[in-house]
Amino acid sequence: MANRSIPCRTRQLVRVTVAADELDRFEYVGPDQLVQIFLPPRLGAPLVLPKTERWWPEWQELEEQTRPVLRNYTVRAFDPVARQLSIDFVVHGTGPGSSFAQRARSGDELGVLSDGADYSPPEDTEWQLLVGDETALPAIASIIEQLQPGARAVAFLEVRDRNDELPIPRHPGVRVHWLHRGDVAPGKSDVLLSRLRQTALPRGRAYAWVAGESSLVTSVRRHLVTERGLEKPQVYFCGYWRRMHA
Repeated sequence: MANRSIPCRTRQLVRVTVAADELDRFEYVGPDQLVQIFLPPRLGAPLVLPKTERWWPEWQELEEQTRPVLRNYTVRAFDPVARQLSIDFVVHGTGPGSSFAQRARSGDELGVLSDGADYSPPEDTEWQLLVGDETALPAIASIIEQLQPGARAVAFLEVRDRNDELPIPRHPGVRVHWLHRGDVAPGKSDVLLSRLRQTALPRGRAYAWVAGESSLVTSVRRHLVTERGLEKPQVYFCGYWRRMHA
């Protein structure tokens, strides 16, 4: 699939829009949909993709010098008519995804494999809690964008500073808290958890969706279950990345 455009969204987020006829087979199943992205192993290298449904063993059997880099990302938007798929890349550090997004140009190739979605609030949910760092912003923005008119939600979003705040779709039932960690490295700040602990949350049956740096996600889940009294099935959590791991 070929990259079509790369408009920047914030200082740390770059949106890559993929356009390809093959996207007529792409199945969009939910606002936090994950895709597996195949990237060239190095700058200037050809992109060699698995060719069968047994893609995992085929990928493993490729020689290291030709094996594509494999990473998971969240779909920000999908247009089935235009056959376009948009993915927001967080560009911090020198990881493969960050490097690709910062240098990508129209015509660059990457592979995309749908990997399902997990956002699934129970029918008896009365309000939703959405928590994440930069890496979770695309999914949270999509969730808010697709909320029903009468839905209620509270979002706690951690970024470096005001310049990294992503435009979030407006919804009358959603209250957004932006938390700025400043110069503290991603994954080391406690600013989000501290604010969450200090904030009075709505009454009623809650559904929490939590994603981002692994230690942050674990701490938030522990707080919700042990201090807020949420049952474990009420909390979806996913460590999108780990500090010190590209």
